[in-house]
Amino acid sequence: MPSKHNFVTLDVFTSTAFGGNQLAVFPDATGIPDEALLNITREFNFAEVTFCYPPANPAHTKRVRIFTPAREIPFAGHPTVGTAIALVMLGQAGGSTKLVLEEGVGPIPVTVRDAKSAAPFAQFSVAKLAEIGPPTPSRGVLAEILSIDAEDILASPMAPQNVSCGLPFLMVPLRSVDAVSRSRVRMEKWETTLKSAWAPDIFVFAKKPEGGESHYHARMYGPGVNVPEDPATGSANACLAGYLAARASQKDGTLVWTVDQGVEMGRPSRIEIEADKAAGAVTAIRVGGNAVMMSEGSFTL
Repeated sequence: MPSKHNFVTLDVFTSTAFGGNQLAVFPDATGIPDEALLNITREFNFAEVTFCYPPANPAHTKRVRIFTPAREIPFAGHPTVGTAIALVMLGQAGGSTKLVLEEGVGPIPVTVRDAKSAAPFAQFSVAKLAEIGPPTPSRGVLAEILSIDAEDILASPMAPQNVSCGLPFLMVPLRSVDAVSRSRVRMEKWETTLKSAWAPDIFVFAKKPEGGESHYHARMYGPGVNVPEDPATGSANACLAGYLAARASQKDGTLVWTVDQGVEMGRPSRIEIEADKAAGAVTAIRVGGNAVMMSEGSFTL
């Protein structure tokens, strides 16, 4: 007999419909066979789909599995934000707006605000602070991969760096928003240099002067997860918070940045990121944004 499994879709990291990053959430995936999860994800053809289960720890809200069209991943930002908002809006968070989602990297605390509005806001704290990976390719090689000039890429102390807060990214700071907009991945160069690297996916960013010192413009290229470009990437922005906080002169307190992403794709997104520092060390990283519920339906297997 066919079985039906309910889902909702959301646009995440936006307060406006048809912006941000699309997400499908199955609030109760207990009856879906494991072997169907990747095929379902590919059917939606979104950057990610989440499948929710009863938590291993009854004090937590849900266990959440996250899939891209390529594979299951241990952590991602826009699925964390969107899933938390969906669970609250569907009444499946036990009446609370403070959730703990069990993901592959560990428990992720998430707080949902303005839950009764059309575009609630959710903020999560990373389970893993920024880990620095191995050295990156040279600026010349990165420029070839990204179809830009080597001079477009900043040098030390703002040099490219491999960073992970549960999912690794190659962070590439650029001199201007124009350089970010001009960037394009040359797949043949990527395949010979980054395909098997510690961080195969690339996050390019630059200061957006009209927004102030703490406003950035970014793009994320994810060929390693079958996502040519992602309109909003919470996990990469968590890495950005760690990257920027480590270079900030401020030794104590909370640092706050705003990041615009997805503009070149026609799906503008806004991500709010924060980092706490104590005695010069980064002690916490948070990522937040709004989401809009777009549709609901059932998937028949």
